[in-house]
Amino acid sequence: MSGSPPGAFAPLRQTTFAVVWAATVLGNTGTFMRDVASSWLVTDLAAGPAAVSLIQAAGTLPVFLLAIPAGVLSDILDRRRFLIAIQVLLAAVSLSLMALSYAGLMTVTALVALTFLGGIGAALMGPTWQAIVPELVPQREMKAAVALNSLGINIARSIGPAAGGLLLASFGAALTYGADVASYVFVIAALLWWKRPAKVDEPLPEEFGGAFRAGLRYARASRELHVVLLRAAIFFAFASAVWALLPLVARNLLGGDAGFYGILLGAVGIGAIAGALLLPRLRAGLSADGLMLTAALVTAGAMAMLALAPPRWAALAVLMLLGAAWIIALTTLNGTAQAILPNWVRGRALAVYLTVFNGAMALGSLGWGALAEGLGVPLTLLVGAAGLAVVALALHRVKLPVGEADLVASHHWPEPLVAEPVAHDRGPVLILIEYRVRKDDRAPFIRAMHRFSAERRRDGAYGWGITEDAADPEKLVEWFMVESWAEHLRQHRRVSRADADLQTVALRFHAGPEAPVVRHFLGLGKS
Repeated sequence: MSGSPPGAFAPLRQTTFAVVWAATVLGNTGTFMRDVASSWLVTDLAAGPAAVSLIQAAGTLPVFLLAIPAGVLSDILDRRRFLIAIQVLLAAVSLSLMALSYAGLMTVTALVALTFLGGIGAALMGPTWQAIVPELVPQREMKAAVALNSLGINIARSIGPAAGGLLLASFGAALTYGADVASYVFVIAALLWWKRPAKVDEPLPEEFGGAFRAGLRYARASRELHVVLLRAAIFFAFASAVWALLPLVARNLLGGDAGFYGILLGAVGIGAIAGALLLPRLRAGLSADGLMLTAALVTAGAMAMLALAPPRWAALAVLMLLGAAWIIALTTLNGTAQAILPNWVRGRALAVYLTVFNGAMALGSLGWGALAEGLGVPLTLLVGAAGLAVVALALHRVKLPVGEADLVASHHWPEPLVAEPVAHDRGPVLILIEYRVRKDDRAPFIRAMHRFSAERRRDGAYGWGITEDAADPEKLVEWFMVESWAEHLRQHRRVSRADADLQTVALRFHAGPEAPVVRHFLGLGKS
């Protein structure tokens, strides 16, 4: 049946997607191998919890700092060339780690600095990898492609840590870092092979500064995105305890070596794959909020069990449960964010989400590491588990958005009337819209307009309000400000069908014989 949804592996029939996907799995496998080597190596250089958690923070803090600028760059640069440059940077980082380890010159300072530089590469890469998916598969296969990307990461998570731990235990850190360097060769080759169509000239191209401000305006005005960010920040801040302290759990509580630590992380990956396969069945019986509550409680239980120093076989089972819960939480939050974002701001808004995610992980890691210095690892894990369970139950009442609105651009706004062409950088622009509203309809009209005002702000306005004519109280004027003429023209292109429906509700209260009068006023500059 032509209208049936595509299968889970349908995107792999697209040759370019399949090649890039396979190369990405190899690249992520190498990254996990590198991370295992760094996490374990720091326990040899400085065994304190603060130093160990510093590696986790150094890898995630750059994403917190740079994800939003990276999202902007992914929208205004050639994405293929940008990704190639990032892969070269990451290969150079791993090459430096390999050389220092081989020469016996590695220090905590060097390890943290290079981990931070690798985090910069990850920060630049994250939004761009997500943004290229629509270029590789048809629209109807988008969700399946996103799911396959998640599956690929967890395949790498299940293979990379175990392989990295075995290489580290058998041959040392230098060879482990060298394997990561080799993985980037495959990724760069796949990107060079990809013949990306030439970018069509955009009549209203965005510059970095304007695109950056537009993304922040959207994030500031989107209440649905605020809910996702709140839920993500609190969950990851508490759950980061287990990731920050896991190397010490493996070494001190479970008495394992580097190989066992890699096996533990491999168990997380296996659990994540199982969780991803189980997720469709769970969705049939649980809402997004139910999935998040389940994931949080399972994560809290896993943290508490690890704090009790279980037998190694039991620890592996616990880490599998942790991996399943982790992927359920990640997929639920990311899928909700994807569902509420229109295409024009998707990269930038997802970058905001990544900023919150990695900021919570980085700051949480530092905090749990500092707490473990005083309380010890077991008690710190128990505190984190109790806190996660409590906040999960409390936040269950803050419902995630459903994400079923039609966000396709409606293109229903007419072109602005102008006496002569207006320069794109001219601004600011004041837009006035005159409505005639009967006295009895004023209250419901204003309520409808306040709901619609969020659309104005998300799509480009930095000020909005409603005024009345002192001489004619039935004449109400909506006003909003936009920073430039080009940004207002982009605003015309950004209005979604869901926003058009909100506008239709408000227009039902307009009692004038003709459509509301729209006027545009251009700033003349300061005198």
